[in-house]
Amino acid sequence: MEHQGILVVVSGFSGAGKGTLMKALLKKYDNYALSISATTRKPRDGEMDGREYFFKTVEEFEKLIDDDALIEYAKYVDNYYGTPKEYVENQLAAGKDVILEIEIQGALKVKAKRPDTVLIFVTPPSAEELKKRLIGRGTETMDVIKSRLRRANEEAKGMNGYDYVLINDDLDKCVDELHSIILGEHSAAVRNETFIRKITSELKGIMKGE
Repeated sequence: MEHQGILVVVSGFSGAGKGTLMKALLKKYDNYALSISATTRKPRDGEMDGREYFFKTVEEFEKLIDDDALIEYAKYVDNYYGTPKEYVENQLAAGKDVILEIEIQGALKVKAKRPDTVLIFVTPPSAEELKKRLIGRGTETMDVIKSRLRRANEEAKGMNGYDYVLINDDLDKCVDELHSIILGEHSAAVRNETFIRKITSELKGIMKGE
């Protein structure tokens, strides 16, 4: 039976542990590809084109927009960020499950373009735990932390638009739950129409030969 990968979008509050979760998933299971975004921002020290991002000029990026070569894109603080369609399609065709780690607006744009996308929202077990994790990073001022919590308050209103909510309390357990969700999606009837048609036809053939 032909095996096409599934497109999965993972979003979550800042401090929910999405990045750590993605790294752990890719380390434990080998059938995933983490989508690489295109951006017009300059590479930071140690970043490589095609690894962290596909680095583009504004002109190159706007050509991608004009050519409808992006699944979604947005502009943040004067820089474009987007998901190249070709990279994702190639990985899916190779049977890889592709994960996009993007925010809510981008996630909903992807779902609108590709209704078979699986949307998963990652959250800590409580708002208090989220605040604790943000403070525990020790890298941001209280003003920045408060702004992240205000944003989380807004983002929480979009959680109902997701297919699954994943509580990231225990990392190992969360990795296995995420893997199980995606495995389960492969068995969804809507993704197995070719097989359904095949076995239906076979059954008709058997009935005729009775």
